[in-house]
Amino acid sequence: MTRNAHINIALSTICGAAALSGFMIATSAQANGVTAGTLIENTAVASYDDGAGPRTINSNTVSVRVDELLDVTLTSRDPGPVGTRPGDAVLTFELTNQGNGPEAFRLLANPAVAGNDFDVVVRSIAIDSNGNGVYDAGVDALLTAPEATAVLAPDSVLTVFVLVTVPDTATDTQTSIVDLTAEAATGTGAPGTVFAALGVDGGDAIVGGTGAIATARGQLVVGVASVELTKSVVLRDPFGGTSAVPGTIATFTIVARVSGAGTVNDLSITDAIPDGTTYAPGTLALDSVALSDAADGDAGVASDAAGIAVSLGDVTAAFTASVTFNVVID
Repeated sequence: MTRNAHINIALSTICGAAALSGFMIATSAQANGVTAGTLIENTAVASYDDGAGPRTINSNTVSVRVDELLDVTLTSRDPGPVGTRPGDAVLTFELTNQGNGPEAFRLLANPAVAGNDFDVVVRSIAIDSNGNGVYDAGVDALLTAPEATAVLAPDSVLTVFVLVTVPDTATDTQTSIVDLTAEAATGTGAPGTVFAALGVDGGDAIVGGTGAIATARGQLVVGVASVELTKSVVLRDPFGGTSAVPGTIATFTIVARVSGAGTVNDLSITDAIPDGTTYAPGTLALDSVALSDAADGDAGVASDAAGIAVSLGDVTAAFTASVTFNVVID
């Protein structure tokens, strides 16, 4: 073999090794990179002319099996603190297998976080079985101790629910934090930690940049809203006075006030027409805005027989509404 042939072989081998090394560095920067267990193979080729004509030769093939990278992310899916009352509540999280191999993850919920106004009781951890992002009792799978997910493929995303009970002693506007931690079942540690032969196909498992562990925080805020109802009456008799005599117009005012925090659902105000009086048609009003007596598109309905009803819907704390109507003393 000529000197030039030796140089060509050497250069080709170096270039092949450099290409292999470059490929491995590039893929390791991706979220998952090449799937664990994949064989990366490389063969160098030299071409030369030894005087008898052009020739090519191949080097031996170098194979590298990709090890498993252990990485995970965990985030809260709740847009903010979850409003609740004493009793059962649900916190929602999203877990992603950021590694390049199939991996299961252990889950641990910690309700005793420093600074809590109260600590909840963790009833269970559940997996979103039907994928709708909402906890469905009797449908979504409850994990048993030790709580762990099934094996997740790389890039798989899983919705996790933490089911808690807020104590009866929790009061209005108090808050509580629950930390959920997910850790790779194979192991955790400082980035670069090696778990020999515990990866895919007997390869090594290597801890990635997340340490193969992640913690996300969910928060609850107690909203104990209460409704206060106050009723008053103003009289106008036929003589310009305030006596209660036949023909007197009685204007009733009902004020609803919602205090505390949170939401009151389906708030409505009803009142019967008092015996000995007759409803004055067309006098029903909400916050001084007239309502029709008929059951139509507005919030009210009124009749002498059925009384008045005004639907206020779902309202939040610090809400006030005033309903008025007239009756005539018979």
